[in-house]
Amino acid sequence: MRKSRWKPGKNILFLSKHDVMQVMTMSEAIEAAAAAYASVSSRTARAPVRTPIHVDARGGVSLFMPGYVPPSAAGPGGRRPGPGGLGMKMASVFPGNAAMGLPTVLAAILLVDPETGAPACLMEGSYLTALRTGAAAAVAARHMSRQDSSVIAVFGAGGQAKMQILGLLEVRDVSEVRIFDVATDRAAALASEITRLAPARGAGRGPKCAAAPGPREAVDGADIVVTATTSTAPVFKAEWLKPGAHINGIGSFRPDMQEVGEDTVLRAARIVVDSREAALEEAGDLIIPLRKGLITEDRIAGEIGDLVLGRLAGRTSPEDITFAKMVGLSALDVAVGSAVFGKALESGWGTVIPM
Repeated sequence: MRKSRWKPGKNILFLSKHDVMQVMTMSEAIEAAAAAYASVSSRTARAPVRTPIHVDARGGVSLFMPGYVPPSAAGPGGRRPGPGGLGMKMASVFPGNAAMGLPTVLAAILLVDPETGAPACLMEGSYLTALRTGAAAAVAARHMSRQDSSVIAVFGAGGQAKMQILGLLEVRDVSEVRIFDVATDRAAALASEITRLAPARGAGRGPKCAAAPGPREAVDGADIVVTATTSTAPVFKAEWLKPGAHINGIGSFRPDMQEVGEDTVLRAARIVVDSREAALEEAGDLIIPLRKGLITEDRIAGEIGDLVLGRLAGRTSPEDITFAKMVGLSALDVAVGSAVFGKALESGWGTVIPM
């Protein structure tokens, strides 16, 4: 590792997945995500709804997501300044890749120098997407879940689930993590990994982590429920939720996808989204009950950035069921990516490539 010789307009810094993992911590990502959310809700950021390009011959889709977040003089609540950022994420979902031994989801992030408009940094995007999604959900949980929340239920044991859990460990004193996945071996493997990665607390132990035998067993008594699946049907029933539970819905990102059912949406005392515009176009969890006339748009109390800015309370009662729905915003990709880029320049991580 050596100090970077990156110069705007002269070269590009390439950051591999390993580089990103070494450079950015979850706690730092959470603060960058919070600053980005504040910028989105104060309307200083630019985060257009993603543009999908379908490749019918391969049954795949590539998603293009540009974004801009201006740097903030100070982070929300007196925290560290927000780094800002300009760039684009490209993520492809090609199910046929599995037969070729390739990941079905591949992503990259291209950052642009906001001073000159020159391409500045290219980084592996799948890990950063998981990191910023975990950080984003942690911001929502920090404001909406009860402070005494200690039991987490996670649906899905894919690429997003680990970071969801690690993000929540940063904002709540978690004693138990239950993971449910239709692939039981995958849930067990993730539980084992979290046991290894989770920081020791109290008497020198991390939270108890285990695969749940079924959806109800996962949700029963849980303080925070995370849905991180690609399901088109609800993965749990509202009647299983304990009073005061909080739900982070992060998996569904199309109008036909519905991890969180209408019964839960109707029971929720407070619903918050990452972006009102994006949610009303992409979040099937909300679009489906809206189309059925079960709810109206005013059931969405506000955006996560409103929570960060102090414009909105996450809950009004300890007994409230609360629901944060996130479809993903390019503003978070470029903000967290730019924080990674800045730290990589300081520490010398990455490979400088001449233009």
